[in-house]
Amino acid sequence: MTSLDHPTGPAASTIETARITWSLIAEPTDGAALAVRAALGSEDALDLARHGTVEDLMRHLKGKVPIDDSDPAPARKDPRLRAERALARWRQRLATVRVEEVLDHAAARGIRVLTPEHPQWPRQLEDLEATTPHCLWVHGPGDLAELVGSRSVAMVGSRASTPYGEDTASSLAASFARSGGTVVSGGAYGIDAAAHRGALAAEQGATIAVLAGGLDSLYPRGNTRLLEAIRERHLLVTEAPLGTAPTRWRFLARNRLIAALSQAVVVVEASWRSGALSTARHANGLSRHVGAVPGPITSAASAGCHRLIRDEGAVLVTEHSEVLDLLPGGEPSGDGRYARQDELDLLSSSDRRVLDAVPPRSSAAVATIGQEIGIGQDEARSALARLELLGLVEVREGRVRRARPR
Repeated sequence: MTSLDHPTGPAASTIETARITWSLIAEPTDGAALAVRAALGSEDALDLARHGTVEDLMRHLKGKVPIDDSDPAPARKDPRLRAERALARWRQRLATVRVEEVLDHAAARGIRVLTPEHPQWPRQLEDLEATTPHCLWVHGPGDLAELVGSRSVAMVGSRASTPYGEDTASSLAASFARSGGTVVSGGAYGIDAAAHRGALAAEQGATIAVLAGGLDSLYPRGNTRLLEAIRERHLLVTEAPLGTAPTRWRFLARNRLIAALSQAVVVVEASWRSGALSTARHANGLSRHVGAVPGPITSAASAGCHRLIRDEGAVLVTEHSEVLDLLPGGEPSGDGRYARQDELDLLSSSDRRVLDAVPPRSSAAVATIGQEIGIGQDEARSALARLELLGLVEVREGRVRRARPR
């Protein structure tokens, strides 16, 4: 066993151990844990969790203690009470957690732990900024950084899928995998499972299942054989440590990882309130291209896809070449042609965020753009000037709107 397989070995750093410990004591949605880690670094934040006072936590977070899902109404109005609850829940788990035992159990099953110091840690997770996971638990022979580093597309959709949606997901995933790509999805019933099966059937490329629970108990159980096949050939990934049961909030948190590990997201079939739409929203926030597959106008199962196309500017996807169009810079299609490259591929991530803040079908005050995405007015105006030079926006009399197609 190498130190990379078991991060607490002789060559392991204390920061790796600290990150793994945070994974064991804090939920992915624990905003206070993420905030104190961002403010102090994993090691000093863990020392505060063990020995610090409520005043210490309040001071380092400047009184801005994020609300946790478990906070009752009084705590939601009182930052100090939220800080007390945060320290209490971390210390409750610290009293029982045994990092070495968990890692030994994982290693016995062939499960590895990745932290940002590991060579297989995907650099695109840095786009998550403060919500970057403490660490990732992975199972399978694949190199995560390599699998998602060049051509990766998430294909997601409803669990309550139709034969039309499943056939489409399987076909698109198989074609993309045959072109050498990696299909990322969530391992769930319905569209996720169809996308994974399509990629596996291609016998080329790869597929990754990003799960919401620990890798020692695969969920959903009805997909156990499918998940085992992915684990045998490619990779299962989660930010949840062993022994963690999947829950609704963990599924929602998991969706940001699916978006971040992909260069584009395609929603194949989704109802009006499908959880898959949250993956598309995360992708938009990370400046990933989003595509959506249309369905019959009478089908409630495709209402969410139509909503993405109509209201959110998602690209309409009907075939494999249009999936390739979503990749940065364009990629070779199956017949040797290259997908298009447009001005969006030339933008920096900050300029993309400014462009995303401009409404797709109306105008906005220039003065509000920077405030909306949390940057200075001068920076926002400079970005808008660059976008206008590229012909992507029009600025008139203090208001900005998307440029009309040329």
